Amino acid sequence: MRISELSERSGIAVATIKYYLREGLLPAGERTSPNQASYGEDHLRRLRLIRAMIEVGGLPVATVGEVLAAVDSPELSMFKLLGVVQGSLSAPASAAPETEWDRAYATVRAEMDRRGWDMKPSRPAIETLTSVLVRLAQLGYADWGTTALPSFFDGARTIAENDVATALAAGGREDIIDAVVVLTVLGDTAVAAIRRIAQAQVSLELLAGNRPE
Repeated sequence: MRISELSERSGIAVATIKYYLREGLLPAGERTSPNQASYGEDHLRRLRLIRAMIEVGGLPVATVGEVLAAVDSPELSMFKLLGVVQGSLSAPASAAPETEWDRAYATVRAEMDRRGWDMKPSRPAIETLTSVLVRLAQLGYADWGTTALPSFFDGARTIAENDVATALAAGGREDIIDAVVVLTVLGDTAVAAIRRIAQAQVSLELLAGNRPE
């Protein structure tokens, strides 16, 4: 297909596609003439993955480039590849005093140890969670890590099992990566929305006395 059709099918402007080509995010098409190139389904799939990471996930172009370099490395195991993708989707941890950080990190580690979870695969996410606990403690919610965190881990395990099973059933290597990105980015949005719905329902029941019969 020509770049105009690629643009139409992907929903991405021609100028943006050309930018992705210049940045090396999108492989060059097959040259059909000095000024024309042909693109295939692989280009369309790659564009959808790029769009999910940049437009939905809010990742910078440089980070997207790192993820795609990992995707294009056949020697990288699927486990390590998924680690690269998931790590790129974790928000950077904020700085904190060492004692506060150590205390919050110990809380996260204790919760993971209690469940027998390995500390290695999700280091960026662990650091992000640690920084959240630090900030909560600074805002007066020091007990959140012991009172609320366990329920978050419980729910996350169920969500993660569904995410991984769905991703692994997606097909080939790029299909799996696409599924991981989409399910993680949009899944995070869905979890936040469901939480708001649940908060509204619980507030209605407790504050307005409208408990379901």
